[in-house]
Amino acid sequence: MSKRGKISESAFKYKILIYLILIIITITVIVPVAWVFMASIKENSEFYGQSPWKLPKGFYYQNFIDAFYNAKMDTYMLNSVIVTALALALLIIIALPAAYVLSRYAFKGSKFINTLFMGGLFINVNYIVVPIFLMLVDADKFLKEVLRLKNGFFLNNLFVLALVYAATALPFSIYLLSSYFVTIPKEYEEAAFVDGSGHMYTMIRIMLPMARPSIITVILFNFLAFWNEYIISMTLMTKQDLKTLPVGLVRIMATQRASTNYGQLYAGLVMVMLPTLILYIFVQRKLTQGMNIGGIKG
Repeated sequence: MSKRGKISESAFKYKILIYLILIIITITVIVPVAWVFMASIKENSEFYGQSPWKLPKGFYYQNFIDAFYNAKMDTYMLNSVIVTALALALLIIIALPAAYVLSRYAFKGSKFINTLFMGGLFINVNYIVVPIFLMLVDADKFLKEVLRLKNGFFLNNLFVLALVYAATALPFSIYLLSSYFVTIPKEYEEAAFVDGSGHMYTMIRIMLPMARPSIITVILFNFLAFWNEYIISMTLMTKQDLKTLPVGLVRIMATQRASTNYGQLYAGLVMVMLPTLILYIFVQRKLTQGMNIGGIKG
C-alpha cells in the first residue's frame, strides 16, 4: 500500500471517530430534552407503575395551564422577560460604543481600559454576588437614613437586577465585539469621513451593520445567560412576586415533588427551555457567521 493510501485510510478512520463522538454527544443532549417534553404532556397517573420511557397516552395540555397559572409561572416568566430585555438593551447601548472606540482608536489610557476589561473575563460572577448584595444593602440603608425613604430602591428592583446583569456581561461582550471591529478595514471609515460623516454617524450607519453577525452572537449568548441566571436573582430578589423564572422553577420543583404532581413540574421545565430553543433556531446561521467570519472579504 502506498504512503498516500495509508494517509487517506487514517484520515477516514479519524473522520469515523469524530462522527461517532459527535453522535454520542448529540444523543446525550437530545434524549434528556426529548424525555422532558414527553413527560410534560403525561397525566400524573402515567408516572406510576409504568416505564418512564413509555409514550404518553395523549396530549395532556392541562399541565401547562396549571403550571402557568396555579404555580405562578406567568409572574415569573413576565419578570424574566422584563429583566432579560432591560439587561440586553443596557448591554448593547453600553458595549457597542465602548467596543468600537477601544478597537478603532488609540488614546491616553485606552490600553489600561482594555486590560481592565480583559481582566474581567477571568472573574466568576458567582464569587462577587455577596459583595454586590452588601453594597446594595448599604445603599438602601443610606436612602432610608438620609433621604427618609420607607422602602429601599436597590434590592427587589427588576431594573437594578438588569443593570447588574449588564455590568457583569460587559467584559465578554466588549471583548467579542472589539475582536470583530478590529477586522473591518479602516477604508470604510475614511470614505465616510471624506463624505463629511461624523464619528457617531459612521459608527451607527456604517460600522454597526457590518458587525451585525457579531452583535447577534453577543445577544444570543447573553440572552441565554440572563434567562437562565439563578444565583444573582435569588440573592437580590427576596420578594416572591419579583423572582425570575429559574428561581421560581426551583420553588415549583420543591412544591410539586411534595405533592407528587410531576406533570406540572416538567411543564414548567419546558416553559423555561422553549424560548431559548426557539431563539437558537431562528438565529443559528447568524450565530455561526458571528463565530467564524471576521470583517468583510474583499
